[in-house]
Amino acid sequence: MSTIQVSPDKLKSLEECLCNFKGNVALHTRFRALFTLKALKSDEAVGIISKAFSDPSALLKHELAYCLGQTKKISALPTLESVLRNTAEDPMVRHEAAEAMGAISDPSSVSILREYLTDSNRSVRETCEIAIAKIEWDNSEESKKMQGSSSESQRFTSVDPAPATSSLLRRPPSSSSSLSTESISALQSQLLDTSLPLFKRYRAMFSLRNIGTPEAIDALSSGFADSSELFKHEIAFIFGQLVSPHSVPALLKVLQDTQESDMVRHEAAEALGGIATPEVLPHLREWMNKEDAPSVVRESCQVALDMWEYENSNEFQYANGLGSTIPITVA
Repeated sequence: MSTIQVSPDKLKSLEECLCNFKGNVALHTRFRALFTLKALKSDEAVGIISKAFSDPSALLKHELAYCLGQTKKISALPTLESVLRNTAEDPMVRHEAAEAMGAISDPSSVSILREYLTDSNRSVRETCEIAIAKIEWDNSEESKKMQGSSSESQRFTSVDPAPATSSLLRRPPSSSSSLSTESISALQSQLLDTSLPLFKRYRAMFSLRNIGTPEAIDALSSGFADSSELFKHEIAFIFGQLVSPHSVPALLKVLQDTQESDMVRHEAAEALGGIATPEVLPHLREWMNKEDAPSVVRESCQVALDMWEYENSNEFQYANGLGSTIPITVA
């Protein structure tokens, strides 16, 4: 795994920004520092990110856990395990810690994740289920056969909680670079089939992401009717990766639904910020300034507005300048 070398002074500056030592650093600025640290993929960066879990913002801590998972550093596991075990922590943060353990995919995490398959919070339980399946799949014969068989690893930079369906990855490319309506329909059926294990439904979800056509986006949008907050939040995250204006109506509907969970609405807000079309701007401003809106929704809209402004600016990169473009899809 390649790393980016930075000076001790730069690391200290990033730590001061992320951890908000002065108490006056805007949340979106701290997010930029966080994504710079994620890109470093070093043990030093893991240590700095881990220090910020003392912050009161559930949104920030959720993002800290996500970034630790994306580094795939074994050194992040003690922090993530501690967060998962802390039942007083916000479930959104605990769920992300479990997902990050799955992303790092060390077999030693399986026994810890199994302890929380009966957790009182559904999103935590479901995340542990998927994370265990992910780790087991990563060490399976199917995974070994599939390594290097798809270009999707180059197309999307994230470490996903589940791989795309194997049959899709083995399928020869079509002349139109998309799959048939029948194939999308079959994947949608698998996506919505609640009798299937969540991991299998997630595989259909990421297959539809990899197709990425308007028809595939419509199929994914149908998943917002599911009862699982975890399931719906992952669909919103995927829309943030696809940055397709076609998903904006579905995302706006989620953001504006006060009966929807904070976890799903926050993900919809950040996806809208990344898509950054003109019509989303007033909605992000509205919900950022709603005093009666949940804090995680307001904060997500603040971060999303910063992303919107970046996408509509001439800035070369979102994070704090390391000489290479840093992906900004947030979790």
